[in-house]
Amino acid sequence: MHFIDEAVIDVLAGSGGDGCLAFRREKFVPQGGPSGGDGGNGGDVVLVGSPGLGTLYRLSFPASYNAERGRHGEGSNKTGRSGRDLVISVPLGTEVHDAASGEPLGEVLTESDQLVVARGGAGGRGNARFKSARQRAPRRVEAGRPGEQRRLRLELKLLADIGVVGLPNAGKSTLISRLTAARPKIADYPFTTLVPQLGVVGPPALPAFAEPFVIADLPGLIAGAAQGAGLGTRFLRHVERCRVLLHLVDLGPQPEEGAGGVQEAFDTISAELGAFNEDLLRRPRVLCGSKLDIAEPDRRRDLAALARSEGAEALEISAVAGTGLDPLVRELRRLLDAGDPAGDEVSAGTGLP
Repeated sequence: MHFIDEAVIDVLAGSGGDGCLAFRREKFVPQGGPSGGDGGNGGDVVLVGSPGLGTLYRLSFPASYNAERGRHGEGSNKTGRSGRDLVISVPLGTEVHDAASGEPLGEVLTESDQLVVARGGAGGRGNARFKSARQRAPRRVEAGRPGEQRRLRLELKLLADIGVVGLPNAGKSTLISRLTAARPKIADYPFTTLVPQLGVVGPPALPAFAEPFVIADLPGLIAGAAQGAGLGTRFLRHVERCRVLLHLVDLGPQPEEGAGGVQEAFDTISAELGAFNEDLLRRPRVLCGSKLDIAEPDRRRDLAALARSEGAEALEISAVAGTGLDPLVRELRRLLDAGDPAGDEVSAGTGLP
């Protein structure tokens, strides 16, 4: 199944049923009068969160969704049955926009969230509703109102506690594969990660008493990503819901002569995060050097100097050798436990399957 994080769908709520024009004709009821019932209301189109979905792939086929219309009213003052709501399951973290105007309509963050994106039309009144002292036999009825019709743009932003960012080949996928059961593609060339990968960090990486957390491996960023370079903004938006950012810097030998240093690598990612959303620069961030097993001494010294300038502690790990993973996991769990008011509103990631 392809990773689809954007979809455009058409939704049409059900129209209301028409009111009924009828008169009572019973043997022992003289001048029975009007007895036309009301039409039923049309069904709504409702989006609900489903933890079992990870992409918007299934919503693209079909791309048009119609709710049931209301039944017409009947004689003997019988109201028509209301149309059933059309319930569409979407992944947690889905944002909904009006495709024409761009207006945000809401988002689905938890399994209990229900977002009505198109309301059904009201049923029309039957002629029994218009009976009065002056109008004993009204022949007036109302037609049901049409349901709302909309074209929606759905955008998925993954819910994760920790977002791993860094330049291509910084070791993000290898780290995820060591800490979780996720198995992202790992290879010795840039952009091996083409879609975000989610994994749950729990025992044995965490102590049994500690709360597990969700970590996301995000595709590598390059200079100009906020303007669409490389994989562009398509995956930068998935960082927005992460409560803590884990910034990996490659400490190993650089394959290209003249490749940037540690400071340049850090500044490149920071610049792209800030250009996309300045709030990301205010999120708690862990600075971590990767590939410690093949680290160059100069790059380790540069990382320590960078950490001092940022007022942070530099962690060093080797995901291949398993070195330094325990202190890293403890630090990530500590930051999550410390709580971040902005992050608590951004993510409900802990507990995702």
